[in-house]
Amino acid sequence: MNRAALIVLADGRFPAGGHAHSGGAEASVTAGLIKDADSLENFCRGRLHTTGLVAAALAAAAAAGHDPLKLDDAADARTPVQALRNTARKLGRQMMRAARATWPSAELDHLAAHRPHGAHQPVVLGLAARSAGLNPLDAAYAAAYETISGPATATVRLLSLDPFDATAVLAHLSDDLDRTVSAAATAAQHIPEHGLDAMPAASAPLLDITAQQHADWPVRLFAS
Repeated sequence: MNRAALIVLADGRFPAGGHAHSGGAEASVTAGLIKDADSLENFCRGRLHTTGLVAAALAAAAAAGHDPLKLDDAADARTPVQALRNTARKLGRQMMRAARATWPSAELDHLAAHRPHGAHQPVVLGLAARSAGLNPLDAAYAAAYETISGPATATVRLLSLDPFDATAVLAHLSDDLDRTVSAAATAAQHIPEHGLDAMPAASAPLLDITAQQHADWPVRLFAS
């Protein structure tokens, strides 16, 4: 197994487009919900156990070889807000470009052909991990970590937060990350018995609301 590929996939410099997105942090900073390292940690913890759990499970399922088209439909059903669906597919298109250039595979080509406007990013990420020779747990880690590292990095720019404090937030969440990834991978393992109903559908209504509001802003630093 090529574990070095996990480092490449999870590296913030991997050209998958995530640097242009704040994962809801920009709207939360503007609303005063994130104002320092402590509130950033609370935000990231909530995001990890909702959005992160769902994304990690989708990525794990795709890496396990489950039908990515059905998983993409499942992702749509778990993303009630149009702004977030648009963002997920935009990031999925960029992830697809990067993945096909890095780990080309017939499976990635097949998904790209059937979702020309982009599949949800966690599904593409999981398929990229599979193409790179990684396992479902690896894919879940990459997806879950991205859901918190993006907002943490964005908050450094939005609040001029000390980068050391932002990194400490991610370190403090390591146990939560492990538990979330374990739950996501376990859910993916139950698909053969229970179908896609085994997949988590955790929601974060406030993130949904602020994401739709953010999409209507005439001026913003991040795309989402």
